[in-house]
Amino acid sequence: MTAILSDANTATWMDRGACRSEDPELFFPISSYGDGEHQVRRAVSVCHDCSVRRECLSYALAERLQDGVWGGLTEQERLAVLRRERAR
Repeated sequence: MTAILSDANTATWMDRGACRSEDPELFFPISSYGDGEHQVRRAVSVCHDCSVRRECLSYALAERLQDGVWGGLTEQERLAVLRRERAR
């Protein structure tokens, strides 16, 4: 028999993300130009007040995720963060 645990005990940071109520495709725009630029802005705005934004960004940086908006940063922004960290 499986014990039923409260959400506080079983939830990971991913389970608490503000993005959970959004269409996942929002966070993976085809482009950062034109309609894609609007999509990126919408995705980043969802991340803005997310309670697990820091965990999400740390995960994306640690895993070197190349696609999508994670922790409120685009692929290019995350790459810049990694480059700055390497330069230290």
